[in-house]
Amino acid sequence: MGIRDRLAAALRGEVVTHPVYVVYDAFLPNPAVDWDLLFAKGLGRVNHASVTETRHPNCEIVERKSIEGDLERRDVTIRTARGELHEYYLGASDKGVLPWRMEHFIKKPSDYRLMTEAFEGSTYTATDRAFDASEAALGDRGMTIAHVERTPFQKVQIDYAGIEAFSCHLADGELALFELLELLNRLKLDEFACVARSKARFVKLWENIGIDAVGPLAFRKHIVPVYEGINAILRGTGKRLLVHYDGKVRQVADDIARLGFDLDSLTPAPEGDMDPAEARRLWPECFFWLHPSLTWFMLPTEELVARVRGMASAVGPRRYCFELSEGIPANWRETIPAVLGELAAMGTAS
Repeated sequence: MGIRDRLAAALRGEVVTHPVYVVYDAFLPNPAVDWDLLFAKGLGRVNHASVTETRHPNCEIVERKSIEGDLERRDVTIRTARGELHEYYLGASDKGVLPWRMEHFIKKPSDYRLMTEAFEGSTYTATDRAFDASEAALGDRGMTIAHVERTPFQKVQIDYAGIEAFSCHLADGELALFELLELLNRLKLDEFACVARSKARFVKLWENIGIDAVGPLAFRKHIVPVYEGINAILRGTGKRLLVHYDGKVRQVADDIARLGFDLDSLTPAPEGDMDPAEARRLWPECFFWLHPSLTWFMLPTEELVARVRGMASAVGPRRYCFELSEGIPANWRETIPAVLGELAAMGTAS
């Protein structure tokens, strides 16, 4: 059975005998990794495709690329009739450095109102063009997932304002911040109404929640209602929602159980705070896209593969796979084939 069929069977809830190990498509431009070698040894792929197109009639979004030192710089400017917002990134995937945001759009409270004016009237259109192209290119090597940017609270906190400024503005009760969140929450549900019409069976939210940064009260007040709205839209469509949670989530474990989505990049300590066996006990029907801690790859190879084997034993025998979703270990040439070999041996032994 090929990688795609094995992953599809696991996602259907069948017993996993030979666990799948996949890598995010975002890492593939890294020229330092011999991807053909890893694919030949059994590594699969997860591609991500947007299934909507967005129109912002009240603003113009301009991007400009340049070189700063030995890194690519990408400047993004949102232009409106009343002013501009600016951010920029350094890094380029094809140089092995994922782009990192160096400046945020939101720098002062009044910028929230400018962003609200920029995004008012935004509309979404469903399209499967990127999804179809990805599926045709992948073949049996993996699967394409529809992906959607973070829910608004996370989007503003991480991407638009940054955690420090956002936390201060939230604590100060900045009205313009809450007005922006109200608009973006409404638009997110409009977007999901289009996502619900796509061919994609699986839909990912790039949340990146660590509850120690958000807090359970804010999570329940600002984020959970959006999840509930998304669940209502997807109900009856046959689609599964998976949410990228690679940090600490113990304080909202009951909320996750009630909401019923699958977990992407579920990571044990030290990045996360949920033991795999405990996670399976709390969320018995959840599909786990498991990310072995990158700290494990610094251990002796025998201990690394033993921990991966233990992780599979703790969450199995159903509803799980493994993924490279947070980075590529520097010693990938030794460690990733070792993990792939261990997973293949599990299949042979079963």
